[in-house]
Amino acid sequence: MPYRFAANTVMFLHYAFIVFALFGGFLLWLWPAVIWLHLPVLLWAVAISAIGWTCPLTPLENRFRAAGGWDTYEGGFIEHYITARLYPDGLPRHVLMLMGSLVLALSLLAYGMWFFTAEN
Repeated sequence: MPYRFAANTVMFLHYAFIVFALFGGFLLWLWPAVIWLHLPVLLWAVAISAIGWTCPLTPLENRFRAAGGWDTYEGGFIEHYITARLYPDGLPRHVLMLMGSLVLALSLLAYGMWFFTAEN
């Protein structure tokens, strides 16, 4: 039972990481210092998408799933939980790269909006 809880916790953290990578730049209006946390998260998320690395949270979740008696999955977290419904035969590489580019563009938009509206 603790392994299943740990697997679910890692899965939740993975979702939280993705949401923060996508929208964390918009938190600048509330906490400008969040940029020092968001920027490395953003760069990591873009690098994983662009280069095709596996996030370390994915094998960690799979280890907990296996130890808890659950099936593991092949591929990455996004492919397994998010895009599997859209691309049941697998995610084309160019789509993964496009997703990383969109995350970067959204964050740059948030940074730019904050920079040009902030009263410095």
